[in-house]
Amino acid sequence: MTRRAVIAGIGSHLPERIVENAEFADRMGLETSDEWIRERTGIKRRHFAADDETTSDLGFKAARKALENAGLTPADLDLVLVATSTPDLTFPSTATMIQHRLGMTHGAAFDVQAVCSGFLYGMHTANALIRSGAHDRILLIGAETFSRILDFEDRSTCVLFGDGAGAVVLEAADDPDRGIIHTVIRSNGAHKDMLYVDGGPSATGTVGKLRMLGNAVFKHAVTDIAGIIRTCAEEAGQDVPSIDWFIPHQANQRILVAVARKLKLRPEQVVSTVAEHANTSAASVPLAWDAAVRDGRIQRGDSIMLEAFGGGFTWGACLLRY
Repeated sequence: MTRRAVIAGIGSHLPERIVENAEFADRMGLETSDEWIRERTGIKRRHFAADDETTSDLGFKAARKALENAGLTPADLDLVLVATSTPDLTFPSTATMIQHRLGMTHGAAFDVQAVCSGFLYGMHTANALIRSGAHDRILLIGAETFSRILDFEDRSTCVLFGDGAGAVVLEAADDPDRGIIHTVIRSNGAHKDMLYVDGGPSATGTVGKLRMLGNAVFKHAVTDIAGIIRTCAEEAGQDVPSIDWFIPHQANQRILVAVARKLKLRPEQVVSTVAEHANTSAASVPLAWDAAVRDGRIQRGDSIMLEAFGGGFTWGACLLRY
């Protein structure tokens, strides 16, 4: 048996509150405009969680949709992974909270923290655990409430992010025509000061706010994303242009365009939801993936390259057949 991790189901959830670009200029008093934000980022709007809504709330709702799509119940799972940088609490993990809300009293649950690359790190982890035989069915969730760590006096960062969650169910199967083909993850801690949150339990005893050197991050992101996509495809024995779909981390439309140009991809191959969702960190890849499945673009049997780049720096890629 060739044991592979296949995608059994997918789902996503966005908070009800929609924040248009104009709200930053009108309500938040920033020196910005809808035109300024669209021109520099491609973002039109984003979703923010309600005051009483947490990361685990969003992740739980996405998880239920993924399980329903897979035709499974929580009893069928043996592990829950949650990729997040905005957990409900310092501890316990958001994963154990969602595990409890699902009614699971068996198996295990833990969080993965790699910022915007968290979902890709989660795919890498889930794939290894399933291939090894350690687990048979894994629920992987990317969920964030980045609105909680934004400085709404900094127009260079606060307009970029939103909240949301996406989830997939992965299961072991002997199916050479479906599932994860190859994953690659990388990191470089030398660039911490380019993208970070200026607070934490050990350092400051506070949550802190997001800080970013946008131009520097842009340059690293384009180079590292293009490189890891090539590496992942080459190590899997596949040519980049032959892949059906590319689902990138939805950080900035300019990054998506630059990477596509660097790899000579057709615009229609690249799934983009950044205009509607903004940057939802670890949730952005599964949110975009689910959107493309629901609107009929992505079909069973299609090859997909997932990629992400985040603070740390961290970055990763995953080639799979859906």
